[in-house]
Amino acid sequence: MKKIILLSVMFVSTLAVFASANSENSEASSSSASNSWMVESEDGILPGVNPINVKGDIITAGSSTVFPLSEAMAERFQDEGYAGNITVDSIGSGAGFERFTVTGETDISNASRPIKSKEIEAAKKIGRNPIEFRVGTDALAVTVAKSNTFIKDASIDELVKIFTAEKWSDVNPSWPDEKILKFIPGTDSGTFDYFVEEVFDKDSAPLLSAANVQMSEDDNILVQGITESPYGIGFFGYAYYSENKDILNILSIDGVEPIKENVDAAKYPLARPLFIYSDAEVMKSKPQVAAFINFYLTYVNEEVTRVGYFPADESVIAKGKAAWLEAMK
Repeated sequence: MKKIILLSVMFVSTLAVFASANSENSEASSSSASNSWMVESEDGILPGVNPINVKGDIITAGSSTVFPLSEAMAERFQDEGYAGNITVDSIGSGAGFERFTVTGETDISNASRPIKSKEIEAAKKIGRNPIEFRVGTDALAVTVAKSNTFIKDASIDELVKIFTAEKWSDVNPSWPDEKILKFIPGTDSGTFDYFVEEVFDKDSAPLLSAANVQMSEDDNILVQGITESPYGIGFFGYAYYSENKDILNILSIDGVEPIKENVDAAKYPLARPLFIYSDAEVMKSKPQVAAFINFYLTYVNEEVTRVGYFPADESVIAKGKAAWLEAMK
């Protein structure tokens, strides 16, 4: 899924942060022009942003889980005046990191898992040093159709059995003697990686060799598959459950519901952080990228709940803002 959003952005802020870094008058003049989006700080940490003055295009790609959040931030950027192009491409965390660290095609990589050491090393080979910005928290949703009336909760051990057994009755004799239809994200997905790590102890082989498995990088296809049968089950980011709660039921895990109180208290077993990544040289050579990340970090906690995820703690957001300031020195 690929969405190109034409955005006009009202990003503005103080030029003093960059003026001192330019030793020649011509360079200082160029910096002033490219950073004319900067205005007075709203949070006391980052420069404020006036999107109308942001020039140039922005390319992002990666996680299907982070996609709705980045899409929402891009649309807000547009609503406030940005006139360039923002590409928000939903291809999975792994494929997103490949574009960012190997081919260098993207400015920002969206991810539902932390970047791997081998991906950092690949980035260094093309002169990039990935910078991590946490932008929210997901409660990974294990869901069944509304027509499924026999399962409301599963332990982690039961999830292993459900996603490898052939029939529901193989897991619990009181459940139907029907095939378990499994709908799971593709292997490029950070959601797949996270589920394998947390549920299958990092061993993907049993899941990949199970019967009746349909895989897709498009979470909407997974939703459709699950809803077509009372014997289907699958998993994806909470936002996709939230969008489809009228046709899906979500399971509690180990007796813990995926609700804000349990996510905040770190009780829900499948809660996970959401990230975007960029690079200092990309941000400095493309001020529009720095402006958008600034905007993202400043307003994400106003948008994240509406999208269907959970806010990251303000201290975590502040850490990302400090990383932004360090990158822009």
